[in-house]
Amino acid sequence: MKKSLVKVDIAIVGAGLVGGALAASLKNCGLSIALIDYQTEENLQKNVSGRISVNDFDPRVSALTMASQSLLTELGVWQKIKPSQIQAYQKMKVWDELGTACIEFDSAELYQDSLGCILENQNIISALHSVMSDQVNLKTFLGNQLKSIELIEAEIEADQHLLTLEHGQLIQCKLLVAADGANSKVRQWASMPTREWDYQHEAIVATIKTSKKHQKTAWQRFSESGPLAFLPLADANDTQQFCSIVWSQETARAKSLMALSESDFLKELAESIEFSLGELEAVSARYSIPLRQRHAKTYVKPGIVLLGDAAHTIHPLAGQGVNLGFKDVKALSDILIEADKQNVEVNNMVLLKRYQRQRRGDNLLMMAAMESFKRLFEQPDPFLRWLRNTGMGWVNKQSFLKNQIAKHAMGLSL
Repeated sequence: MKKSLVKVDIAIVGAGLVGGALAASLKNCGLSIALIDYQTEENLQKNVSGRISVNDFDPRVSALTMASQSLLTELGVWQKIKPSQIQAYQKMKVWDELGTACIEFDSAELYQDSLGCILENQNIISALHSVMSDQVNLKTFLGNQLKSIELIEAEIEADQHLLTLEHGQLIQCKLLVAADGANSKVRQWASMPTREWDYQHEAIVATIKTSKKHQKTAWQRFSESGPLAFLPLADANDTQQFCSIVWSQETARAKSLMALSESDFLKELAESIEFSLGELEAVSARYSIPLRQRHAKTYVKPGIVLLGDAAHTIHPLAGQGVNLGFKDVKALSDILIEADKQNVEVNNMVLLKRYQRQRRGDNLLMMAAMESFKRLFEQPDPFLRWLRNTGMGWVNKQSFLKNQIAKHAMGLSL
């Protein structure tokens, strides 16, 4: 037997980083919100502490820019995260395996405390749900899979959508927000086309203990087969000896690396980072994630809007994926809050297209930049090798240019 119908202004499908941030952003407005996710409340609210034994680290981490931190601070989320769970990094070192030059970024040159922060996704999600726990305009439907979506056509008012959840709950909404990830069911149901291609790469992620301290530095080495990043992690004892790795490799190479024994994999990994962090020890299992670039041709259609990875996925080269998602949240929430103040319906297409205009260009620019960067470092041509090595050395000596690049990556105004 179906449960009673719940009517809301906005239904958000996906209660993770981006969907949760949008819901929290609308806390103090007059709009009613439903937040839907297949994950249970217990899973979404669990906290991981960065202890130092096997499987205590969440393999999913984010490198948050200053702009993302600012958004989370505005929402009261940053204050809920323990300082011991946040690893600020002051420096970043980037180099090419086939050259001698490198680029080194230092927050001190920008008069900033850090270039950004690395932390486990689960701790951000937990803090988000803690902030939302007393949100009066929010109804949560967690541990509840979305089964179907129906269009409710109206003669006078704008069309709405009727959602049916797996336990029979019905939700009617004026605006349906897809924050349900790269393989968004909402986007697929709405037949919103994408441009996409397979990178023919997989990203290997794991948590590693290093014999040398990470020095609050993000390390990134480029090779023709793909980039390798060591991202510094906080741990309970502040040893500075734990890193999250993201190793992008061609599919065949990634599969062979995944098949190696732990000791053989660690040997390959240490060699690939040029032993910069000493001997390595595995702290978690390895995970391999196929990489695919995807961008929706449109972010909006009547009564529906795409947010975060549902609208765009990007190569993890510079760790910008979640930061682009938080920019989406900021743009959309500002528009919806203003609509509420002006008594304009949230499914007004003029408003939704304004959000698309604000975000589509910025997302495309970042995606194009990352694609160009990736292809540049894959080129085996000796002249291009010399050119990129010379270019890295030249940029590293140009303090103003280098700092402008760093500011843009941090989300600071130029």
